[in-house]
Amino acid sequence: MSIDDFIIKLEKHNTKDIQDQHVNGSLSVIWRDWDQIIESPKMVYVSSVNPKEIKGPHLHTKRNSFFTCIHGKVIFILKTGIDEYLEIESNSEEPIMIKVPKNIPSAHINIDQNVSRILTLADVAWKPNDNEMKNVKFDNYDWNKWNNL
Repeated sequence: MSIDDFIIKLEKHNTKDIQDQHVNGSLSVIWRDWDQIIESPKMVYVSSVNPKEIKGPHLHTKRNSFFTCIHGKVIFILKTGIDEYLEIESNSEEPIMIKVPKNIPSAHINIDQNVSRILTLADVAWKPNDNEMKNVKFDNYDWNKWNNL
């Protein structure tokens, strides 16, 4: 698997003031029904990650997830083989969506100095006690490399 199998580039557009047309911000397109990136999402949520904290690793057995960092900077780590990991940076300045297919273990770490926020689209909605998420370990992954950022 290559990194391109997991990254979806997103559109980013400047927004303009209605009076004098100066750039007053931007918008990033995450999902449109006609993009065919994901059929109608069944769940959408925002999660936060404190600075230098790790979420995961775990995998989902039923759902595909699509992640976009909407504030801050996060590294997504996907385990694609026994000793194979992909590291994908997602940040709010250069928006991408990361597809994590079901049964692919993943984790993410906030490498920003502030809280980062991630918007997630999923094709299967979470239900209490559905037991479709499995915690896993990345025993041979070097987490320490992120300590000095």
